[in-house]
Amino acid sequence: MLEGCKTAQERWGGVHEIIDRWLEQRRQMIESLLFLRERGEFTPTDTPKILNLCEMLVDYVSTGHFTVYEQLAIEAKEFHDNGAIILLGELLPEIDNTTEVVIEFNDKYDTKEHCNTQLEALPFSLQALTVVLAERFQYEDRLIRELHEAHSEKSA
Repeated sequence: MLEGCKTAQERWGGVHEIIDRWLEQRRQMIESLLFLRERGEFTPTDTPKILNLCEMLVDYVSTGHFTVYEQLAIEAKEFHDNGAIILLGELLPEIDNTTEVVIEFNDKYDTKEHCNTQLEALPFSLQALTVVLAERFQYEDRLIRELHEAHSEKSA
């Protein structure tokens, strides 16, 4: 019995570590976004910071889609949690919609040339991105809360 508990803790504890690292990525991305939003007006000297934000956005979104959501789906299936599977089915399309906005932002600002020709529009793009990310974070937090945390309690 203790061995089974240890195995579950090791298995789902790894998911917890993945989520923790991902949420740390989120925190750093938000800090970068807020720093840029506070700037107001931009010049070509801001380009490296904008490119860094683009990289952080793509990394964050990719980790979510290709690691975190996948692990949450595996958890739901292994715990035979049909409610969690349904929730994933409901929230992932909503998250996908926000991903499209993130990718559009990245495509608009992902190179030095793109940045420098779009600097005037950047404050508006950052504002729109902030709104979409806030919506995305609500969906993601709900997935974590209702899937992983519920399964963590069951495996304890």
